[in-house]
Order: sequence, then C-alpha cells, then structure tokens
Amino acid sequence: MTDNPNATPAPRKAGAKDVFKALGRGRVLITLLLGFGSGLPFLLTGATLSIWLAEGDVTLAAIGFISWVGLAYSFKFVWAPVVDRFDVPLIGRFGRRRGWMLLSQFVVGAALVAMALIGPEGGLTALGAAALVTAFASATQDIAVDAWRIESAENDEDMGLLTSAFQLGYKFAILAGNALILFFASWFGWNGAYAIWGGAMVIAIGATLCAKEPVDRREIAAATGGAAPWTPRGMFDAVIGPFINFVKTHKAAAFLMLAAISLYRLPDFVMGPMVGPFYIDLGLTKEAIGAMRLSVGLVAAFVGIAAGGLSAVRFGFGPTLLLGALIGPLSNLGYTAMAVAGLSTPMFAGVLFVENFSEGFAGAALVAYMSSLTGIGYTATQYALLSSFYALLGKFLKGFSGVVVEGLEQGHTLMNAYALFFAGTAMVGIPAVILCWFLERRNQRLKREAEAGT
Repeated sequence: MTDNPNATPAPRKAGAKDVFKALGRGRVLITLLLGFGSGLPFLLTGATLSIWLAEGDVTLAAIGFISWVGLAYSFKFVWAPVVDRFDVPLIGRFGRRRGWMLLSQFVVGAALVAMALIGPEGGLTALGAAALVTAFASATQDIAVDAWRIESAENDEDMGLLTSAFQLGYKFAILAGNALILFFASWFGWNGAYAIWGGAMVIAIGATLCAKEPVDRREIAAATGGAAPWTPRGMFDAVIGPFINFVKTHKAAAFLMLAAISLYRLPDFVMGPMVGPFYIDLGLTKEAIGAMRLSVGLVAAFVGIAAGGLSAVRFGFGPTLLLGALIGPLSNLGYTAMAVAGLSTPMFAGVLFVENFSEGFAGAALVAYMSSLTGIGYTATQYALLSSFYALLGKFLKGFSGVVVEGLEQGHTLMNAYALFFAGTAMVGIPAVILCWFLERRNQRLKREAEAGT
C-alpha cells in the first residue's frame, strides 16, 4: 500500500497463529522487551504524573503546563541525525544502535530515580527539570530502538511481526505505568513507586545486551553515498538528507502524509493531562483505577493491538490507518458520558475498554504505517521525523488543557466542564479521518495504475 521504492513486496497473508507463534522467536521476544523499555517512562512524565500532582492539590493549569516536558518526544528529529550517523563514545563498541540504546536506558532509569527523590514537595521546577531529562533520554531511546526494530526486519511481514511485538511490550509498560504503579504508590508512596520504576529499566538494558546489531555501518555508508560524517557533505547528508530523501520519494504526497500523521492521535494527546485529575475529582481511588486498568484495560489493549496488527497484515496499512482514525476518538466521547452520568463502575469499565482498544488499534496502525515510509540509510532520522510530526501539535496543545477546563468551569459545574472538554477533544479527530481517506484513495489509485501498467 506504500509507494516507497525501498519497500519490499507485499507480505503473504498471515493469520493470528503466525503472529502469536512468532513471539517465541528470540529476536521477537527481545523486541517485546525493548518495547517495554520504551513505554516504561512515557506516562511517568505525563498522565501518571498528573495524578501524582492532582493528589498534591496542584492546579489544573499547572498540571497542563508541566505536561509540556513531553514535547521532548516531538523534537527528537533534531538530534536523530546524530543517533543515526554517529557512535556513542566508549560504549559504541556494542554497535551504533545498541550503544545509543544502552546510554539512553541508563539515563532514563537515573532520571526517574531523581524524580522520586525530588517529588512535588521539592518544588515543581526541580521536578519538571528531572521529568524533562527523563523525556529527553526516553525520546533518544525511542530513536535508537525504532531504528533497530526497522533495520532488523527482513521483509514487510517480518516488519509487521516485530511491530506487533514492540507494541505489545510498549502497551504492557504503559499499563504498568498507569495501572500497576497506582498500587505501588498506595503501598510505598509516589516517591517509592517512581524509584522502583526507575530500577525496572534494567529489563530494557538486559534486552539490549542480548540483542544483535542489525546492520553493518559500512552498508549504511554505501547506501548514502559514503560521505564522511564530519565533512561538510557528511553533515549535510546526516541532517538534511533524510528530509530531502523523504520528499523526493513521496513527492507532493509527503506533505499529505505528514499532515495526516500530525493530526492522527490529536484527540488522545489533548485530553491526556486531564484524565488523571478527572478521576480524582470524580471520586475514584488509586486502587480502583489501577484494578480496572489491569483487568479490563489490559484485555482491551491486547485485543486492540492484535486487531490492529492483523488488520495491517490482511488489509494493508491504508485501510487500517483509516479505521484507526475513526475509532480513536470514541474514548473521548466515553469520558463525556462518564462526566455526565457520574461515578459508575460498569460505565467506567466500558469507557476504559473502549479507550484501551481504540488506542491499541490506532497505535499499531500508525506505527506500522510510519515504519513503511522510511528508507534504508535514514531509518532513525526519518522515523523520528514522522513520530515527531505525529506528536508535536498534540503535545503543544495539551499544555493548555487545564486552562480550558478551568475556563469552562466558570459557567458550569466542574463535571459539566469536563464533559464539554472531552467532547471538544473528540471533534478535533475529524480532520485526521478526512486526510486518511484521501491517502487511501491515492493509494488505491496508484495500485490500479500499477496493475494497469503490468
């Protein structure tokens, strides 16, 4: 479904047994553990941090603004060329991808421990600085792991299997970071829970040490013209080359692709910082939130990821991307209904199921689609560009989420303000649906032209 000339032919149709059986392979298992390491710190600087701050009586506006530390993920394309083209000093002997993975994983663990030592009581500025370091190192880890995953794939079908394994590990870490950690916070306090999660980064470090470096750097140099990295041509090729290559490959459609990607998960991003405070204001306890997320949320997430992966294999990236854009905002509307109806365990379970299924499906669809658009020699930088566009707008706008809710509260009750806010965030998903529809029409036209030509 992609017009990337570097892509391999379409994979054979695979069933569910092929996908799950592949998890027994060593390389796929390592990918799952690396996905766990990538997902572990994500919510600890976002939604989970907002619950910690809400319990500390921090204002909604401040909670929204501190979520801006997540912008580090959206600007990772700035330093992705360095990760793509240069080895890490000293530990570069592990290989370029593995060296950067090890360095970033260690810094993530140390920064999470720093957040635990500081806490809100140490001041929002210091806590925000530690969270920013965590996000920066986590974004660097994503750059290296994404490149390792894409370069390790032998063909499109293998790409789908590794993507599914990565997403499973990532989603498990997300559930650990927004569900399991709530129990640990009840038992050991938030500071203790964050320290334990920082130590859990040893899982990702162990997976990196067991991984195999996927590509000989001499092959990369040959694919990109062999420019020396520190010459003017080498620096130009490292920083500007990936973007020029992407536009040349996809031509005018490159801008349509970037627009669709940038709007795809906008509803999730914008509402994100307010979900935690909404739970607290609704009267839910940490234990109740954690129990529901680990039961209903866990099942829904795995079902959504599996459905997204299988849909991509059977129907292609385009139709799966469009379907994900359609079902993604359903969770926002679920939160609107929950705010209107009040505290209800069955409704909470239903909303959480829809949220985790839609996020799992849409996330798998988007990752598979973005992975299909990268070219050899620029894997890390191009994927960082795409994943940065996917998050940049949403992570900027979500910083104002607390201000919006506080503004709506001026003329409504707090719950009605939440209801209006969540409904509005669902509506911002409409442009993504339209753009994905245009992309799918374009892909179908190219496919018909190719078939007519043969």
